[in-house]
Amino acid sequence: QVRLVESGGGLVQAGGSLRLSCTTSRSIFAINDMAWHRQAPGKQRELVATITATSSTWYADSVKGRFTISRDNAKSTVYLQMNSLKSEDTAVYYCDVGTYSGSRWYSRGFEGRGTQVTVSW
Repeated sequence: QVRLVESGGGLVQAGGSLRLSCTTSRSIFAINDMAWHRQAPGKQRELVATITATSSTWYADSVKGRFTISRDNAKSTVYLQMNSLKSEDTAVYYCDVGTYSGSRWYSRGFEGRGTQVTVSW
């Protein structure tokens, strides 16, 4: 059973910043691409950002220029730095393991429990 542990969510005012973290086992992290998804109440889950094992990145248009995904292979941790937060960024954010290929994300189904991000006016 692969375990993903997200942290770093919270309540922040619009325009503020948060950094999310996600850790998993070293064996899984080292060879896989990683991603962040989010799901707002009543909405479908949305792919937010991906980072390959070689640190190539992709971002959804809705967060491009505001969010930065990064990975620390020594700590088996992926980060999502979120700046200039907007109310529409409010969601539960989930870490994911998989493959980014041909502009598509292929999940391995090892998502964590998520971390809540709430952006207030």
